[in-house]
Amino acid sequence: MPRGRRGGRVSALEGGPEEEAPPGAAAVPSVSWASQLQPEAAAEQILLRGIFEIGRDSCDVVLSERALMWRPIQPERPAGDFKYDLLCKEEFIELKDIFSVKLKRRYSAKQQRSGTLLGITLFICLKTKQNKLKDSTLDLINLSEDHCDVWFRQFKKILAGFSNRPKSLKIFLNPQSHKKEATQVYYEKVEPLLKIAGIKTDVTITQYEGHALSLLKECELQGFDGVVCVGGDGSASEVAHALLLRAQKNAGVETDSILTPARAQLPLGVIPAGSTNILAHSLHGIPHVVTATLHIIMGHVQPVDVCTFSTSGKLLRFGFSAMFGFGGRTLALAEKHRWMSPNQRRDFAVIKALAKLKPEDCEISFLPFNSSQDLQERRAQETPKSDRNEQWQMIQGQFLNISIMAIPCLCSVAPRGLAPNTRLNNGSMALIIARNTSRPEFIKHLKRYASVKNQFNFPFIETYTVEEVKVHPRNNTSGHNPEEQDRPHETASESSFPWNVDGDLMEVASEVHVR
Repeated sequence: MPRGRRGGRVSALEGGPEEEAPPGAAAVPSVSWASQLQPEAAAEQILLRGIFEIGRDSCDVVLSERALMWRPIQPERPAGDFKYDLLCKEEFIELKDIFSVKLKRRYSAKQQRSGTLLGITLFICLKTKQNKLKDSTLDLINLSEDHCDVWFRQFKKILAGFSNRPKSLKIFLNPQSHKKEATQVYYEKVEPLLKIAGIKTDVTITQYEGHALSLLKECELQGFDGVVCVGGDGSASEVAHALLLRAQKNAGVETDSILTPARAQLPLGVIPAGSTNILAHSLHGIPHVVTATLHIIMGHVQPVDVCTFSTSGKLLRFGFSAMFGFGGRTLALAEKHRWMSPNQRRDFAVIKALAKLKPEDCEISFLPFNSSQDLQERRAQETPKSDRNEQWQMIQGQFLNISIMAIPCLCSVAPRGLAPNTRLNNGSMALIIARNTSRPEFIKHLKRYASVKNQFNFPFIETYTVEEVKVHPRNNTSGHNPEEQDRPHETASESSFPWNVDGDLMEVASEVHVR
């Protein structure tokens, strides 16, 4: 769940004492996620101790302040029996990895309400390879009502102490994302986990582009601990933009003269259900629905840098990344062929943009990033009339593509990231410039993104780490090529230039200032 760089906390999750595990919940072998007891865990205060059946073994189970530990109960054997010592190895899970607890019951046709108590089910967030998270269960079997009630209440008390976990979420779902799979993704993969965690949800299915933006301007968010977007990069960026606009309004900040934006009051959770999922991939290292959902459930908050895009002193939008030139023209072409599937549309647009590859005559001014002083301290010292002209640098010429990115922009076609040298929250942006070159050389550069080779190791590629960028196109006759228009009704003027901002098309006729 990304939020402003200083981050924040969301409220605790606490459910009722009579919650029960779903009938289909099944335990997995403890060996898949348990490990040897840590010395510090052994020294903690013991809260409860009892006997439960775990797997096929009767176990001595100990609940401490930070961990649940157990050891199979075995008959006494001679000391030094290696096989016996291995069999009786003590195992544990950390309490911070538990996100829900339910009473496990077996129901029959005659037992519609109460059922037969079998024990307690713990729902656990597990870390696997490649940054992936998965949900699993651990069954503690004991048929005693009194025994299970004591343990159940203690687990509920412990879970209520995790004050960073959300109780209630506002969900925005874009049903048009990718192959119109977002609705299925949410109701089959996301909602069941949120229900298990006891998180209340209010779901809004967006009807058109900009719907979430208009709703978030006025809708009541009091009582929610976070906002979640189920969709692609465009949907996530729209919700982020709306949350930040709302924060500026609430703080009385004039959006056309922002120096230090007010932070969004609520964190944003991103469920990847689009075609590229750059934001979710950059956040979690993997565009995985269950991983993103579990990060939200566990209350993990990641500070993320954001940019303002302005022209002629007017704020256009907030965003995380942008491309001008080839990247902007490719998106403009793709948007005219929405009837195609996402992959077909992308491939068609790339091929056609390469066929009509041409440079833009631009003047690029940028302020290099000063890592010796914290960005927030520098911003706090600034006034609108601060004169830092002597620090600005300028380059001009013919450019095929200009990328400005505040996050690494990981995606399937660029596993290392479109901007692998930037970070999520260090206050800087990557400025990547492709000067004019031959089409074959530019294609070689594009192909490098999908490989482990350095995509910037070309004489026509320049990279800078910056705080601010101004892109001023000088050939006003270029703009949108009327020959590329496949629709009779074109909203943009012929003199506007297409920008790709977080997967959304933004058309601007003059200089764009990115900060």
